[in-house]
Amino acid sequence: MVQTAKRIFDYKDLPYICLIFMNTNFKRYLVTAALPYANGPVHIGHLAGCYLPADIYVRYLKATGKDVLYICGSDEHGVPITIKAKKEGITPQQVVDKYDGIMKNAFKEFGIDFTYYGRTSSITHHDTAQDFFRTLFDKGVFKEEITKQYYDEEAKQFLADRYITGTCPRCGNPNAYGDQCEKCGTALSPTDLINPKSALSGAAPVLKETKNWFLPMGEIQQSKDFQNYIKRFDDWKSNIKGQCNSWLTEGLQSRAMTRDLDWGVPVPIEGADGKVLYVWFDAPIGYISATKEYLNKQNEADTWTKWWQDDETALIHFIGKDNIVFHAIIFPMMLMTHGKFTLPSNVPANEFLNLEGDKISTSRNWAVWLHEYLIDFPDKQDELRYVLTSIAPETKDSEFTWKDYQTRVNSELVSIFGNFVNRVLVLSDKYYGGLIPTIAGELTDERLIAARNLCMDQVAKSIDMMQKNLESIKLRDAQADFINIARAGNKYLADTEPWKLIKTDEESVKHILFDALQICAKLAVAAQPFLPHTTENLLGMLNTQDKNWSLLQNETILNSGHQLGKASILYKQIEDEDIAKQLLRLEEIKKANSQEPIAKGITEKKADITYEDFEKLDLRVGKVIEAEKVPKADKLLKLVVDLGYEQRTILSGIAEYYKPEELVGKLVTVVANLAPKKIRGIESQGMLLMAGNDFGKLYSVGPDQEIEPGSAVK
Repeated sequence: MVQTAKRIFDYKDLPYICLIFMNTNFKRYLVTAALPYANGPVHIGHLAGCYLPADIYVRYLKATGKDVLYICGSDEHGVPITIKAKKEGITPQQVVDKYDGIMKNAFKEFGIDFTYYGRTSSITHHDTAQDFFRTLFDKGVFKEEITKQYYDEEAKQFLADRYITGTCPRCGNPNAYGDQCEKCGTALSPTDLINPKSALSGAAPVLKETKNWFLPMGEIQQSKDFQNYIKRFDDWKSNIKGQCNSWLTEGLQSRAMTRDLDWGVPVPIEGADGKVLYVWFDAPIGYISATKEYLNKQNEADTWTKWWQDDETALIHFIGKDNIVFHAIIFPMMLMTHGKFTLPSNVPANEFLNLEGDKISTSRNWAVWLHEYLIDFPDKQDELRYVLTSIAPETKDSEFTWKDYQTRVNSELVSIFGNFVNRVLVLSDKYYGGLIPTIAGELTDERLIAARNLCMDQVAKSIDMMQKNLESIKLRDAQADFINIARAGNKYLADTEPWKLIKTDEESVKHILFDALQICAKLAVAAQPFLPHTTENLLGMLNTQDKNWSLLQNETILNSGHQLGKASILYKQIEDEDIAKQLLRLEEIKKANSQEPIAKGITEKKADITYEDFEKLDLRVGKVIEAEKVPKADKLLKLVVDLGYEQRTILSGIAEYYKPEELVGKLVTVVANLAPKKIRGIESQGMLLMAGNDFGKLYSVGPDQEIEPGSAVK
């Protein structure tokens, strides 16, 4: 039974006029970072994914004089909140209050400089989200549908998408969620999952009728305005463009924007008792409500529309790759159908960060937690910022190791940047009493002139490239350009050796140290986006507070006769014992996980079944006679399997584990009576049995000796 809510919405009525992202005339920048679930602390994967990249970009924009808001906040209505509450035996509100405080304090101490950090449990957010929903409802955007959804008969409640887990039909991940597989990134519906189970009781859920309101994404996809909007994907990062185009090529399906839950923002219409807004409808509106709250505190409540409903504002969402579809497609559709809001100018999504050869996992405690790092390394915020930016997973997954952390800090921050600054300031204090020397005339020694010209050319080029990469949000490259400024300064000192030259040519030494001090000042200015604590320390040593970004174009920043401050060590070595302590902690975590293989390494035991349940399965030996990759589907293989009595086409998400040629001639076990299902337009007529665990291992299950295809597996 399908009904249209109120009147049919006419997409031709949309007043929105798209702007291509390459518009450089934005008056202001609204930068957001994905709202973290308030069900646990922040780890380095979160930082590398969106919070640190957004912070670097925002600090750069502010340094260049741009009008910027950096908005974030705790996402307090997700299903992980209620799961955490049930696990700990407390209320959802107690969960969010606890972790909101932990996250907010850790972000602040680390130096993530949010303009405002809100909460989706606030009154302002509830009002804003409900008003937004009501506007779309009144315009007839939603489709009211009675559908069958999964219901847990043991827990006596309907199951939200994240309350359902099962095997991903695309990649075979046995722990996919009902809305998305976090392993391959595929957007899913609960009914797509193979062998679904309830996250509440572990029981197999049943389908039961319920009414919800759906966003007709397939219809919106065909609208002229949406087609104009997606043109900007061409200017976005390849990983975002690729993932979005994959979804759009398949064709978008309607998605329910309401849920049968008791924790969340109540649906504000008649006939929706006991329902709340879908968390992915509710959460991104948190950016809007947090903006309102901030401006209200500034006594500028009426100005929020210039940030959200003005085409001269650039809206930029920093996220992780698992949030791409929500920020690049679903939220823009919400904004577009509302009819007043500016759409995203860019959605710079990062891939995942792994830890010591393994995927970061909250459930397995396999992570470097920010609040724990700040306890162990209380004065090394910038060191972690530097390392995470150096290995930022901007277009592919990357890995953090403690040895690499030690190497990068010691060989780059200490030996290159810190060493250069320290040598220059110590020599200036020794030779000139901490005053910037007065120089007369020009250098006359050809060797020194050549060294100076080479240095200044490298500094200018590095600054130019750094600014271009910051503008393009290529932050890893931008930081490499930054450290190259210090490299050029170090080479200048090494080539001219002022500590030796002072004995024979004092005037030339004045020139060298004058130049070197200007490079120190440029480093202090350029460090602002990447190393904010370092900037303040270095400005103190240089005895100046002038850090205007335009100074990078000046040949002279600090004038002769300027009194410098006291030199101190910018960075200290990371010692072997520091690293050993962290590695030991991870070893203990790994050991604890290995002692609980059922809970940690192996997929959970399912609920007991009867023999009659097992007898329903028709398991047959099959022989793979053809195998090939499915076009535009990295995870899928298309197999032709001989079952003795017939040949079947079977799609299997095992492409990352097997090459097609490895499977031809292989005996496999097939679920022969599984109902056919269309995937990527191809009908899959069965399923292979595979053995796998939570650590990325997957093996085909088949007979260990030759047997005729079609033989029953009993």
